[in-house]
Amino acid sequence: MDVGAEVVTPPHSAGPLRLLPFRGITLAPRRIGDVSSIRAFTRPYRSVAERLDRWERRGQVTHDARPAVYLHEYTSGGITVRGLVGALDVSRPALTRDEIAVFPHEGIHPAQVEELATRMAEMQVNPAPILLVHRGSEDSRRLLADILERPVHLEFEDRARQQHRLWAVRDPADLTRLDAALATSRALIADGHHRYAAYLRMQQLRPGPAVAAGLAMLVDQDDTPLFLGAIHRLFTGTSLEAVREAAEALGVRFEPSGRRQAVAALGPDALIATDGSSWATLRPDLTADRAAVEWLHHDLVAALRRPPTSTSYLHAVDEALDAVSRRRGVALLMPAPEFGQVLRIAAAERLLPEKATSFQPKPSVGVLIRSLRDG
Repeated sequence: MDVGAEVVTPPHSAGPLRLLPFRGITLAPRRIGDVSSIRAFTRPYRSVAERLDRWERRGQVTHDARPAVYLHEYTSGGITVRGLVGALDVSRPALTRDEIAVFPHEGIHPAQVEELATRMAEMQVNPAPILLVHRGSEDSRRLLADILERPVHLEFEDRARQQHRLWAVRDPADLTRLDAALATSRALIADGHHRYAAYLRMQQLRPGPAVAAGLAMLVDQDDTPLFLGAIHRLFTGTSLEAVREAAEALGVRFEPSGRRQAVAALGPDALIATDGSSWATLRPDLTADRAAVEWLHHDLVAALRRPPTSTSYLHAVDEALDAVSRRRGVALLMPAPEFGQVLRIAAAERLLPEKATSFQPKPSVGVLIRSLRDG
């Protein structure tokens, strides 16, 4: 992706938040989590539906005979996450802030949205759910507790060693309870900003029942929380001295230290800068509703005499330190954002800089797929 490309605010769909039943398509467990299975969703995109049909005839795909909303529980790296998977109703645009049901927290690249919308239209599938998080109500938790007491629809371990359990929710009374429990909920997009925008774009291009919804998984962050981690930065074309000058121009303390002391200081109000040999702690004065990543991009980068020539994004401290040891530049080690803070920022309709959050673990691709041919 061209990092210089235009970034815009994603469109909004109106509430109430609804997850509608669909006929789930599931790859065989030996295919889920296998990198080679991703080829099923690659070019030529118009052949994807045919490939899935061929796999189904060979017993490598199951296609549920009846629509359902699915409760999907998966365990990866010792973390267990449960979420409701359904066809997210995106049929109405939000005209006012009060109508918004799903909040983004990052901007999107329009060209990427157009590409994804075209690709899904050609594939005739939503290949994987976008990931939404919310604070569930007591009613929604009671419903999930009831479902967990019932027989499992599917249970398996995939090639990536994720364990999965799925329950199919079809009873009209349960679906009515679900609609009522989610009616006042507002969800945050944890992963899938561009696909969410592509759902809305598909509806604009070719309106119809199949594209009035898009596949989504809704996780209660207060029940089975996703791990919310930081994404670190490597700025090339700048130096630690330039970072010091910019920080001091902003009135922010730049505290040189050793590696161990600096890493230990990393926290909600402290960023770490290093060129691989020298280290320093930066302590900006942040309000409760301003994230460190906002200060980094909106203030510190703007104060540099010369902007970085490129930015790389790393999910682990060791990855960032390895990268700065191989390339001249400055690594900025970021504190993990707090979920409530991200919610407040999104509810205020502010956007965080690109790649500000990392919600983990994500479910393997292929557990639940939605065919647009099912309507």
